[in-house]
Amino acid sequence: MSTSQSNATLELLLAHRSIRHYQDAPVPEADIRAAVVAGQAASTSSAVQAVSVIQVTDPAVREAIVPLTGGQTKVAKSGAFFVICGDVRRHRLTCDDAGAPYDARLEAFLVAAVDASLFAQNMVVAFESMGYGACYIGGLRNDLPAVDAALGGLPEGVYPLYGLCVGVAAEAPIARPRLPVDAVWMKDGYLDDAAMRAHMQRYDDAYAGYMEARGAPARGWTAGVAKMFSKVQRAGLAAYYAAKGADLG
Repeated sequence: MSTSQSNATLELLLAHRSIRHYQDAPVPEADIRAAVVAGQAASTSSAVQAVSVIQVTDPAVREAIVPLTGGQTKVAKSGAFFVICGDVRRHRLTCDDAGAPYDARLEAFLVAAVDASLFAQNMVVAFESMGYGACYIGGLRNDLPAVDAALGGLPEGVYPLYGLCVGVAAEAPIARPRLPVDAVWMKDGYLDDAAMRAHMQRYDDAYAGYMEARGAPARGWTAGVAKMFSKVQRAGLAAYYAAKGADLG
């Protein structure tokens, strides 16, 4: 049986768009519960299930989080807003109850970040299968201490990673092109730099066309990446996570 034929799942995945404008319509709790259950069905390392999702329902708290994300008003205006957290709190409590030390270090933090991301992506696909749109909010990490305070103070071992807006879309954005598949799919080793640069040049051309179609300056992908990664981003992250008990050594 061919595995490359189009099917409903592939079509749904390829139809993904980040939705930044939403209709004024809440997401029913039954749909949220179904999406969370789908998130829990994602793979998890050794069944540790190192993830929690905090739905922010208080309109005042959602409004307070908007400036903490760099002014992303969709945090307050989407049908539902969630904070996706890596969570080792349950593991800490289990070790305490067993009279054992908790000493998992960087591996535990990485497992929590991976588990949370697998969970969140399953959750997003579930929402999209129900007809909703979604957008991840990395800007949540701009000021995690303030986000922590807005959420009432998170316990040790709970690591907010990013936000997630969900709701009924009020826009239909065009698809943002991705890197050529041959720049991502490699066999038996990594591409040499010349080959990778050739892929990136071709992608720059496609990306510039996409930006122009959006009404933005026709810049390539590499220009944006060079600007982003040529300076420190969110320098306080390690200190915040360490304050929550993460041992990153």
